[in-house]
Amino acid sequence: MGPGMRHPQGRPGPGRQTDIIVAMRTLFVLLLLVAAPATLLAQKKPIVPEGAKVAGPYTPGIQAGNFLFVAGQVGRDKDGKYPESFEDEVKQTLENVKAVLDKAGYTFADAVSVQVHLTDIALFDRMNKVYMTYFPEPRPARTTVGGAQLVGPARVEITVTCWKK
Repeated sequence: MGPGMRHPQGRPGPGRQTDIIVAMRTLFVLLLLVAAPATLLAQKKPIVPEGAKVAGPYTPGIQAGNFLFVAGQVGRDKDGKYPESFEDEVKQTLENVKAVLDKAGYTFADAVSVQVHLTDIALFDRMNKVYMTYFPEPRPARTTVGGAQLVGPARVEITVTCWKK
């Protein structure tokens, strides 16, 4: 049977199969070309607020596509000091989160998931009162863990994941 000829039962002949394979390869290459810019845009970008002092081998925030991942923040101020009152420590922790959000162009309204680590679960209600003043409705999904051993004198550490169009 010659190229492009049809089998008597309607099946494609060898030439037609070659045409289909070439068309599929072409479609695959075109899809790769279309997807490549989206892939490049989704590469991770470090987010470091002005004056941030990182106390370890991590980046305060990583933006990947439409997501922003904020590393666990504690209540240490720019001078390396922690507030005496627990409520002020939670507030400073959330201000440190806000600095990363601001640098990346996000807000607390973009948060989709939050993890809170407390050294003592008995601090939960006090943390929650401050927390609710930062996150608007609908509030993000959240996990709170008590009894965690944190680095240094921190009593709270908060990690945030954001998403926006």
